Amino acid sequence: MRFNINKSELLNALTIVSKGASSRSTLPVLAGVYIKAEANGLIMQTTDLERSIRYNVSALVEEQGAIVIPEKLLFDIVKQLPDAAVCFETKDGTVSVSCDQSSFVLRTLDPEDFPEFPEVDITNRITVPFDDFCMMVKRVAKVVSKNQSHAVLTGVLISTSPSGLKMVATDSYRLAVSEIELAGAKEGFEAIVPGTFLQEVASLPKMEETIDIGLSQNQIVFIYQNMVLINRRIEGTFPNYKQLIPASYATKTLFSTQELITAVKRVSLISSLASPVKFDINEASQNVVINTTSQDVGSAEEVVSCHVEGESTEIAINPQYVIEGLMSVPGSQVYLETQSSLKPGIFKSVGDEKYLYLVMPVRIS
Repeated sequence: MRFNINKSELLNALTIVSKGASSRSTLPVLAGVYIKAEANGLIMQTTDLERSIRYNVSALVEEQGAIVIPEKLLFDIVKQLPDAAVCFETKDGTVSVSCDQSSFVLRTLDPEDFPEFPEVDITNRITVPFDDFCMMVKRVAKVVSKNQSHAVLTGVLISTSPSGLKMVATDSYRLAVSEIELAGAKEGFEAIVPGTFLQEVASLPKMEETIDIGLSQNQIVFIYQNMVLINRRIEGTFPNYKQLIPASYATKTLFSTQELITAVKRVSLISSLASPVKFDINEASQNVVINTTSQDVGSAEEVVSCHVEGESTEIAINPQYVIEGLMSVPGSQVYLETQSSLKPGIFKSVGDEKYLYLVMPVRIS
């Protein structure tokens, strides 16, 4: 096998497929990248048996064939090569990689041992604007749980209805819901997808306007430009999050999003985000006093102007959760809806973009 490829295109391809290579498998071939040279270019694949990624890239192929090269080693080498054409040539279980004045000889793995790329029977498919998809993932995926013992909470629920597309995530302490209108959406598209995988898909280079998302019985497929990314769906039942969202509120407070973020960041310095911050909302004075106390350090408070509708109230919340939620709020203003100090606080976006962020309260002592 022999082919030449531009260094920047090769590096871009390896950056994409590296997300599928296994770093912990006892099978060495799963830590490799499968490269098949055909007349029109290269097919590059990686898999860890849970997820599989395929990427087609142009190359000048002089002799067709297939090899498997340790992915991390190849990626590290290509990153350091000069910006010029890279030549690959195989010989007796090795591949020579040369670029300008640099050359390497690497041992290869048997391509016959590399798993076949999954053939997925897609039963349901939607097409989503890629910018909208990335925005939704960014808003909800940070909320997924990192506790692998409850797998469903490590995923994002993706579903459609006649009104559009919805993504939901929760770690049982907070909940994020992002919605967009989607032409042609209807009932029936629903899957729980690993949050880490969604974030990797959303980090792909923005080259196309849309991304196709397909479902099979136990897998989800993303088709984007000349890439195919497949991951196993998370089995189980997603929590009934709708019952956590009350239909009414006792107090609705309108804030400047940036002013609130800044105030919470300043006040929480006193406790390094470890202690809750208390929101003391005053309807009469139309402001909120945000304060915290750390027994070993001291205390801090800040008064923030706001518009209060309803009764005066107070609620204590983990400041890190508040900041992370507010950073995802679209627009310059945000509502905080509360019922009491013992019930969740709900941040809602103002305007057409639908975003909801629910945070469980901390008991006020």
